[in-house]
Amino acid sequence: MKTIQIAGAVALLAAVGAASYLAGRSAAPGPAPAPSPAMGAPKGPGAGAPAGVAVVARPPAVVKLPQSITTVGSLRSDEAVIVRPEIAGRVAEIAFKEGQRVTKGQVLIRLDDSVQRADLERARANFTLSKSKYERAVDLRAKGFISGQAKDEAENTLKVAQADAELAAARLAKTEIRAPFGGIIGLRSVSVGDYVKEGQDIVNLEEIDPLKADFRVPEVFLSQVKAGQVLQVTMDALPDRTWPGQVYAINPLVDANGRAIAIRAQVPNADGKLRPGMFARVRLLTSEARDSLMIPEESIFPVGDDKFVYKVVDGRAMRQKVDIGLRREGKVEILGGLTTADTVVTDGIVKLRDGAPVRLADAPAAGQPAAKAAPASKGNS
Repeated sequence: MKTIQIAGAVALLAAVGAASYLAGRSAAPGPAPAPSPAMGAPKGPGAGAPAGVAVVARPPAVVKLPQSITTVGSLRSDEAVIVRPEIAGRVAEIAFKEGQRVTKGQVLIRLDDSVQRADLERARANFTLSKSKYERAVDLRAKGFISGQAKDEAENTLKVAQADAELAAARLAKTEIRAPFGGIIGLRSVSVGDYVKEGQDIVNLEEIDPLKADFRVPEVFLSQVKAGQVLQVTMDALPDRTWPGQVYAINPLVDANGRAIAIRAQVPNADGKLRPGMFARVRLLTSEARDSLMIPEESIFPVGDDKFVYKVVDGRAMRQKVDIGLRREGKVEILGGLTTADTVVTDGIVKLRDGAPVRLADAPAAGQPAAKAAPASKGNS
């Protein structure tokens, strides 16, 4: 009886153990089913990661450039004059068109010359008569019929008559007002039929190629400026262009009020874009050189009146405001906003926005395997 009870207990324990084993196997997770093509599974490792915009980026180059002095000034005509008559008279003809170029010696205004012509004819007649009397007096004096005094009086009368004729001719010539030099004529303030007085303003005449740039620098730069130095001129009205220039005169007098040196430079203006009186920003290059940061011009884009570039920071394009200086052979000097440690986008900025992910054009895209090396050729056994 005792043996039967022990055998039953052993069988019961074996049954419980078998049930526990089977329950554990059913609870264990099985292998995941392979994804079907319809589920849109990725076809390669990392193919779902964004690649970013492909750009070319480089750090700024360090170039030795001359130091410069930055100041402001004004443009002036190379030659300028207000055309005014020297004699009073009525305007008979206006021989120019406003805003047009005129040449040196060209007639601009003709005044009524009827009175002056009559005076000249009378003076010439008197001169002719006086000349005849003088020649007769010389002949009579040689024969002893008149005194030397009478001959001298005839000679003096001839000289007076000659001077009167020349004076009348000069007055007649002043009825024609001519251009003293070639240039652009301005806007006239008289019309045909107007009576003008001596010295009355009629029209301005400006020679604008080349132009003069007048500016001042503090006296502390006296030892750094000299005639012949080159400069660059920019205009607020024309911000996208720079004009070269050259210093040709330095005032020997230092302004006692502002302790500044007055300098005059010449700026070519063959296309006539610049005009006298414009506000100019002048950058005068001195003989000393310094290390400067240079980037390609295509890296810079304007936003309003400011200039910006994109630099790469942690795989993203970050917009950065910069201050620019000289331009040379497709390069722009950076005065502020960048360092040599920055990486500036030089190609591809049109596709970027602030904060956009980027990748360098010479680096593999995210999730793309590196190129495999070509298999080595088998040697002959």
